[in-house]
Order: sequence, then structure tokens, then C-alpha cells
Amino acid sequence: MFDNLHQILRNLYIDMMPLCSTMAGVAKGIAGLGALFYVGYRVWQSLARAEQIDVYPLLRPFALGLCIMFFPVIVIGTINTVLSPIVRGTHQLLESQKLDMREYQRQKDQLEEDIVRHNMQFLFHEPNEDFDAQLREMPMQVTEIHVLMGLENLLKSLSLRKRITKIFRELLELIFNAAALVIDTLRTFFLIVLTILGPLAFAFSVWDGFQSTLTQWLSRYISVYLWLPVCDLFSAILSRIQVITLQKDIQNLQTSTGVFDSSDGVFIAFMLIGIVGYFTIPTVANWIISASMGGYNRNINSMAAFAGGAAGASAGNLTGRLIEKSPNQSP
Repeated sequence: MFDNLHQILRNLYIDMMPLCSTMAGVAKGIAGLGALFYVGYRVWQSLARAEQIDVYPLLRPFALGLCIMFFPVIVIGTINTVLSPIVRGTHQLLESQKLDMREYQRQKDQLEEDIVRHNMQFLFHEPNEDFDAQLREMPMQVTEIHVLMGLENLLKSLSLRKRITKIFRELLELIFNAAALVIDTLRTFFLIVLTILGPLAFAFSVWDGFQSTLTQWLSRYISVYLWLPVCDLFSAILSRIQVITLQKDIQNLQTSTGVFDSSDGVFIAFMLIGIVGYFTIPTVANWIISASMGGYNRNINSMAAFAGGAAGASAGNLTGRLIEKSPNQSP
């Protein structure tokens, strides 16, 4: 299900690509006016100083104009072609680790089932009233009956615990995949916005004082594009940790006599770590391409610090009031 949703997001990005041509018309006008002032100012400045006109810097607006005219091919096509091998490589790494994890999990479940069936064969029988009646008529000591009832209750409790743990694991897997889908959805949304408004960024970069708009747009686009490879690497690391844990459990099960240590707790712990870690992916991607994306992270950190400070101030105010009231209430 989640693979289909990720594919829908990729198709959405491809379908929205032609919309950047709509902004290209507006960007051409802005870039053309900016090129007029850009070239005219430098030519007039050279003539006023009786200097030779340097033609090479005057080619910048024309180069940017070509990028705007063929923006989907020259700019977006080139960037995606260069970065797409990174996405494919990290995704293949993730798929290989997930395949190993599924295989080891299957082996572990089979070993656990074999151990339980081997040690408690007499408790595994289909519901049969005649068999239960014969079992009750058998001459047994009270102690033996209590032992059998205790074993049956233990088996039921273990089975119930296993079912609850399985449900909780499936719930965490659902939240884990949902967190990955949230990151991919935000990534697709940001890439679509940057792609559609990219010609405007190139057009404004023609004007003096806005030259940094070009580098900012490039750094933001590459940084957001790298969210998916970083996300795949993070998931691959978690999958590898789970594979190592499953290998150790399988080794213990093969040498045990029926008492085994389940890795469900480790699995749940790393699932929780993964859910929280997914929301640090923009920060990690910003470490790779750091230009100007730090403002986005600083805003998030500032809001978090402000919320924490407000909560701390409220708690301190309440504590102070309680301390002030306590002497007045004492005899």
C-alpha cells in the first residue's frame, strides 16, 4: 500500500513539471527588464570612466535567460539526472536490507513455533468434547491436574502476549511507514513548488542585489531532493540493526532447550527511534547542502525553544506561587 502511495507521489511530481512553463513567460519579462538595467548600467559605467567595456560579465543575463527558456530540460533535467543515481543506490540498499530482515524474521518465527510444539505437544490438540471428557475421567492426582492446568494457563498467556505484541508491532510499523510517507509527501510538495517557481528565482537573480537568489534556489532544491536518499539510508541502518538482532535470536533458539528471549522489545524500541528520527532528516540533509537551508531549521529550533521557554516560565510561575502560599498556610 505504501509503495503505491510513494509511486503516486513520484507520478504527481512528473505531472506537475509542465506547469513551470507557465511561470517561464512571467520570468522572461522580469529577466528581460533586469538584463536591460544590468547591461545598461555596466556599459554606462564603463563609458563614464572611459574604460573598455568588459563583455564577459554582460553574458550572465543571457545565460540565465536561456536557462529560463528551457528550464525543464536544462535546469531540472540536469539536476535530476545527476542526483537520481543517488536515490536509486540508496533505495536498492534499503530493499536488500529489508529482504534480509523478512527472511530472518520468518526463520525466527518458524523456530519459535517448532520449539513450542516440541515441548508442549500434549497441549496442542483440536477442541474435542469427547477427548476432554476422557481426560477428566482419567485417574490423576490433584497435583498433576494443577500442573496441567498451570501449563495450559501459561500457554494461553504466552499466546495472548504474542498476539498483543504482534498487534503492537504492526501498529508501530504502520506509524513508521506513515512517517516515511509524510517525509516523502513534504519532499514532493517542496520540489513541486521549487520547480514551478524556479524560473522566477532565476529571473530575479539577474537583478543587482538578488544574485544570491540563484544559489539559494539551487541549494534548497538539492537539499530537499536529498531527503529521500537520507530517509532510505536511515531505514537501511535500522533494518540492518534488526537483522543483527534476529541473527542473534536465531542462534540462541537453535542452541536453547525451549526458553528463548524474544527480540520484540528491541524491535519496538528501534521502531520508536525510527519514527522520531524520521523528522530529523531535513536537518541531516541540510548538513550535506547547508547554504540557506539553515534558516528553515533555525526557525523550527526557535519555535521549539520558544515553546519550551514558555512552558518553563509557566511551570516556574506556578511553582513560585505555590511556594509563596505555603508559608501563609503554615501555623
